[in-house]
Amino acid sequence: MSELSAITLESVSRFEKGVTSPLLKSITADLKKGRLIAVVGADGAGKTTLMRVMAGLLKPQEGAVKLFGEKLYSKELSRLQTLCGYMPQQFGLYTDLSVKENLTLYADLFGLSEAERKKRFTELLSITGLTDFTARPAGKLSGGMKQKLGLACALLNHPKILLLDEPSVGVDPLSRRELWSILKKNVHAEAMTVVVATTYMDEAALCDDVLILENGEIILHDSPQAIAALATGLAFNVKVPSGTRVRDLQAQLLDDTDYILDAVPRSGYVRVLLRDYADRESLQEKYGLQFEPVAGGLEEGYLVNRAKTVPRHPYSVIAQSSAQLPNTSNESVVIAKDLVRRFGSFTAVDRTSFDVKAGEIFGLLGPNGAGKTTTFKMLCGLLKVTSGELEVAGVNVLDSREEAREQLGYMSQKFALYGDLSVSENLDFFASAYGLAGQEKAQRIDFLLNEFELMSFSAAQAKTLPGGIKQRLAMAVALIHNPKLLFLDEPTSGADVPTRRQFWRWMTALSQTGTTIIVTTHFMEEALYCDRLLIQDGGLPLIMGSPAEVRGQSLSMDEAFIRVVKEFRAQRSQS
Repeated sequence: MSELSAITLESVSRFEKGVTSPLLKSITADLKKGRLIAVVGADGAGKTTLMRVMAGLLKPQEGAVKLFGEKLYSKELSRLQTLCGYMPQQFGLYTDLSVKENLTLYADLFGLSEAERKKRFTELLSITGLTDFTARPAGKLSGGMKQKLGLACALLNHPKILLLDEPSVGVDPLSRRELWSILKKNVHAEAMTVVVATTYMDEAALCDDVLILENGEIILHDSPQAIAALATGLAFNVKVPSGTRVRDLQAQLLDDTDYILDAVPRSGYVRVLLRDYADRESLQEKYGLQFEPVAGGLEEGYLVNRAKTVPRHPYSVIAQSSAQLPNTSNESVVIAKDLVRRFGSFTAVDRTSFDVKAGEIFGLLGPNGAGKTTTFKMLCGLLKVTSGELEVAGVNVLDSREEAREQLGYMSQKFALYGDLSVSENLDFFASAYGLAGQEKAQRIDFLLNEFELMSFSAAQAKTLPGGIKQRLAMAVALIHNPKLLFLDEPTSGADVPTRRQFWRWMTALSQTGTTIIVTTHFMEEALYCDRLLIQDGGLPLIMGSPAEVRGQSLSMDEAFIRVVKEFRAQRSQS
């Protein structure tokens, strides 16, 4: 390999005890110096295993790994590891230490001199926007700020290679943009090689090279532009007819698995990806809609390539199998008036009011630390309301939190099921807890195992499941008792593109059969599935309305979100 290679992988394979298929299968790749490289793949594809192998933390049983031409797994391992900065998914911040104390700890580990650390602290605190928070404990930082601190720690010793394992999972669009700005500045300023594992295709599109993994194998390694070209002539925009919800049109198109490979909401239209043999004219006649050609992006190219080996999920049975009938009433299932929640002298949620109608999908959006999860927990009866009025499914939550919880299903931001129980045992336990028994329980569990494609994992311990499979299990548990109201706290955080499509197809089906859904998300694309949105920041409500009303004149929901938050913060700083 040439001297311009930062990382060389030669027929690398990694096996784990008790796992029938290798996690990595004869991986060969040449990652060039001074490049920004994305590693993309579905949950369980091998991204994290590959990152740990390249970081010198997980020795492959077969093949060789080289850094700048030297074998990594050799007597030079310790020296070569000093050339790398590594930030795993759960970065090792010490939550009881302050921002500065965390930086000092890592500076000690790297052996930086007093002069070096003083200069580096100033630089990194400035570019991460943490200068004013040096005394704050890491545990009290927002999700985005924690990620920036983790990145600062990884960058302390000027690594020649930086390995980041899904650094922006659970991070809001504004923080994501700032995180990527930091990355790009460091790549260009220090000729650093940065490898980022991500499920966000818009992030991968910012990179110089994209490496796509599937079942432990590299199936594509090329520029974002070359991969996007695979979708040439297959991508179209379909305008949403007046009076039709974008998610209903998307679901109708997505269900046409014979001819349509993918469909996803965009602002005012649905982006459709056709199979290569599909006839555009026939589809236009079938649906009575115009399919306007557009250039395919990285996501479309990825899906075209994936379809060669992985069959599409048949979205079919959840709507027909729901026990509820469509609710055509206009009654409010949730009524919140002037909600306030204080923690000591800190006000996490301040005078927030909204209502949610039956069968509606309502989105709670906001930056990390905006008060979304606190609002969510009050709605679910998990946190006591400091002041205000709150009614859920006809129950006064202030007086009867337990009774309110019986009416709803809840999927938390972090996996909160029993790790030592199997998939089937978790479903059985929660079904019994909600009063299901006998044939009714058995049929409901069997249905959910099949619909969420969990049957092959039914005997596996929950703690051993890949992230995407854990999310499916958490969703199945939340639906075990056919709740009237479903609370979803960042349910697709860290999920790959196909898993997100499946998830939202299920949500559309549930809303069509009367289930009311309240969701928080950092994917602004997903905000378009909602009937109405509320954006919060600093505990305050900023704007509420339909996705079109919130977007206004902005080109995308991402841009609208950033605009609304920045305007609010500018006004607050002047007052």
